[in-house]
Amino acid sequence: MTEPNSQNSRLPDIEAGRQPDEKALLRWRRRNAYYYGWLDKIYKFVVRPNSRVLHVGCECGDLLAAVEPSYGVGIDADPTAIALARERFGHLTFYAVDPHELELDEKFDYVLICNTLGKWHDIQQVLERIRPLTDESTRVVITYYNYLWEAILRLGSLIGIRRPYSYLNWLPPEDIANLLKLAGFDVIRSASFLLVPKRIPPLTAFCNYFLSLLPGLRYFNLVNLVIARPAPTGLRDEDLSVSVIVPCRNERGNIEDAVTRIPHMGRETEIIFVDGNSTDGTPEEIESQMKKHPQRKIRLIHQGDGVGKGDAVRKGFAAAEGDVLVVQDADLTAPPEDLPKFFRALRDGKGEFVNGSRLVYPMERQAMRFLNLLGNKLFGALFSWLLGQRFKDTLCGTKMIRKTDYELIEANRSYFGDFDPFGDFDLIFGAVKQNLKVVEVPVTYHARTYGKTNISRFRHGWLLIRMSWIAFKKIKWLGKMRRSYRDAKNKRLA
Repeated sequence: MTEPNSQNSRLPDIEAGRQPDEKALLRWRRRNAYYYGWLDKIYKFVVRPNSRVLHVGCECGDLLAAVEPSYGVGIDADPTAIALARERFGHLTFYAVDPHELELDEKFDYVLICNTLGKWHDIQQVLERIRPLTDESTRVVITYYNYLWEAILRLGSLIGIRRPYSYLNWLPPEDIANLLKLAGFDVIRSASFLLVPKRIPPLTAFCNYFLSLLPGLRYFNLVNLVIARPAPTGLRDEDLSVSVIVPCRNERGNIEDAVTRIPHMGRETEIIFVDGNSTDGTPEEIESQMKKHPQRKIRLIHQGDGVGKGDAVRKGFAAAEGDVLVVQDADLTAPPEDLPKFFRALRDGKGEFVNGSRLVYPMERQAMRFLNLLGNKLFGALFSWLLGQRFKDTLCGTKMIRKTDYELIEANRSYFGDFDPFGDFDLIFGAVKQNLKVVEVPVTYHARTYGKTNISRFRHGWLLIRMSWIAFKKIKWLGKMRRSYRDAKNKRLA
């Protein structure tokens, strides 16, 4: 990549048309260390460590270094900032180049755009330059000022507590989403953070950890986050094979129906039964059906010492050979005939994590007890708020995901911990953490015809409350923010 030397390649400069010196660049960051600490934490939550990362508008390189890439490239129109970045972070690569002229012959896992979007006179052109640097798994992560803060931030620049800018577009998230769409990207989700960007104890903690999360007030947060992916092109049926995982415990009377009703999908469909130490002859019935239907690829796995549906799902996923993994409950209350709808949504790129919802269509009488129905609706609303994505029904047993995406969730499971006995929330939390596009497919919920449910309303309801608290701390608070702020500040002072 060549670096342009002409002044015509420069954007309207950062400090009222003048090139800032190195001391000035670092002084602004130290003066607003609390704010920059928040930005670091937001990006560290979104970006997996040891990824290939491009930061467009990297300034001094602090944010690029904070996300700990295995290979990091930063570009900025300011040669002074680039020289300082090279001096401070020798393990990263930096180019002084106008983003409007960006050209690289490589692909990245993440592209970061932090607060520089509005400095570009043609945002769509820059985004179109970024598009060839991405593949289907790339995520574009954008943070930008809430346009409602324009007057306050301009005042801050006038009185010297904020860096002055000579040129700035003020864009609401809807405009950013539209520009991304025009450039060939698809928005996955958005969020907002930070009511008070200066550290004023104890006001700061109360505002940023509680008030900023409330409906209504969160629209006044300073930082808007938008995460996007390249718009999908879709695949053909023959491009994908499917593994249907059927966790089962004492479901002997449902096994034959499961085998005959699970449809063929994609290039090949395998059915993997994971038996949880049944006592009613379920394993024997599975083996009988394997002999009865030799044309179908059916496998039996014994759960062994493992306990719970979550453990069974993980064991089934680990044994699966298909490109696509789907969970089908053995009670068949969510009909297997709906599985092709899930497959088409994933195949066509409408979603990367396809979640079933039992709460759209009318369900059969006796299919779900009233307290269960009420709890499902309440937890659906709670998790939609916690995760920043719509989840009408979190406990529907039918979920579909690409195997490569599940492997990312599995590799990063330690962030939330191994706490989920159901398996649903391990996948849901992981899908959000890995920035997968989530889509819901309605299913018609039927009453059970054999056996009894293994769900305990009150015991498992308490577990859901505990998991909600874990999600709140890890997602809404972005982990241990206070320690992160202190570490970030010490790093900058060093």
